Amino acid sequence: MNQVHVQEIECLLTLAEELHFGRTAARLGYSQSRVSQLVAGLERRVGVKLVQRTSRRVGLTRFGAQFVDEVRPAYEALLTVFAQAHERASRGALCQLRIGFSGSIYEEVTEASRRLRAHHEVTTALSEIPLGSPFSAVLDGRLDAAVVELPVREAALTVGFRFPPQDRLLAVASSHPLAAAGRVHVEELADLDVLRPTGDAPDYWMAARVPLSTPAGAPVRSSTGITTVQEGLVLVAAGDHAMLICRPLAERVTRSDVRYLAIDGLDEPSQMALVWRTDRATPHLALLARLLGEEFSRAEVPERLSA
Repeated sequence: MNQVHVQEIECLLTLAEELHFGRTAARLGYSQSRVSQLVAGLERRVGVKLVQRTSRRVGLTRFGAQFVDEVRPAYEALLTVFAQAHERASRGALCQLRIGFSGSIYEEVTEASRRLRAHHEVTTALSEIPLGSPFSAVLDGRLDAAVVELPVREAALTVGFRFPPQDRLLAVASSHPLAAAGRVHVEELADLDVLRPTGDAPDYWMAARVPLSTPAGAPVRSSTGITTVQEGLVLVAAGDHAMLICRPLAERVTRSDVRYLAIDGLDEPSQMALVWRTDRATPHLALLARLLGEEFSRAEVPERLSA
């Protein structure tokens, strides 16, 4: 297998922009003969002519243009990795994991992150992602992993850790007629306008957030989309909408103008998971998943003792 020489790739990409050996040499700080050597070396490695050079002009061959289009994203991704590594080194951190979440984050996640830094010299940068776009930032490489709601059926993603299942509640305005009862039957969703996430999530994931119909087949109306939980709660408090929300998030976000109701007859719980791109799995991500398992196991011990 031919070795990849970054200098040769850099030279070809620059030449593809300048279409001039002299300007390419000046831009890279090389001599023109060095530019010619690097391009020729890459052509030998690839096994085909990439650049056409005459007395009047320099251009890419058809294969050369295709090669540049294919190799540029990988080269730019490599530069990004080096830049991020330099930034981490300047802060004294050996590694950083970029983790996304929506709405809120479990205390166990922050504790696992603390242990990761204290004992393994790995930092975590937590950032909120749009409610209806759970996978995009991970698939695009902008995040290393994300804490998202299941199901996850994307072939490119690995579910590294599953959080404990949680009840789903219905958020309604305190003034809503259903608020006083403290609970609602799943069939009553058909009488409400249930907020839905807005984003590029696949249809199967969206349908799991807000069902298209009740178990009996009555359609569930959903006229308005939201990008954050806080946006949804504001609309709920206004009285025109309801919103499905998991119990831990409801316990973290309390408002005097919103009530959370138990839902009878709703069999599907809410369950979060830590996911990452399968082709970008790292030992640090696996370690984070293991630490999360330890944190939740530790949290279960007091519950067993009190029971």
